[in-house]
Amino acid sequence: MIAPRIAIVDYNILTCIGLQQLLSDLLPMVETVVYNSLKDLEEENDCQFAHFFVSSRIYFENVQFFRERQRKTIVLVNGDLHINDVYTLNVCQSEKAIVLAIMGLYSKGHGHAISEHIPKQGGNEQLLSTRETEVAVLLCKGFINKEIAAQLELAVTTVITHRKNIMEKLHARSLADVIVYCVLNGVVNVEDL
Repeated sequence: MIAPRIAIVDYNILTCIGLQQLLSDLLPMVETVVYNSLKDLEEENDCQFAHFFVSSRIYFENVQFFRERQRKTIVLVNGDLHINDVYTLNVCQSEKAIVLAIMGLYSKGHGHAISEHIPKQGGNEQLLSTRETEVAVLLCKGFINKEIAAQLELAVTTVITHRKNIMEKLHARSLADVIVYCVLNGVVNVEDL
């Protein structure tokens, strides 16, 4: 099975690199390709791309091209700009908020072309213990160690140990990885975060 490809089209190379890294972390089985202009992208066969993450400037300069690929297009915006009938992603927010927004797009069906390539917890195999799952859910919801300890009636050091174990078991490098795992495995709903 060929892994789906995602195109990032933006003049700002730092935005491209950051988004490419984030998408690689969220969707390790998906190939992410960066283009600095629509001209570069058009040299590729666009049928090969499951999605286009495109800067608002490039989108508005090439509306017809992206309107023809409307269901595949996600426009990168600064702030709460909404564009009729097009998905948008506010890039001026925290990493956690961007991850949640991407996961929100996925949960609304925008990830249909990549869903079969996303690793999920299999069968009855429990990667996290019940207590670790409780801690992970609270981490996803933004609680700090002290608040988790109070809510679960645990010592702060115990919460820290659970947090360390969660990160190791999930091979997580950041809280974003924990959020992705919890959402994709139905441990928590994006709407609850």
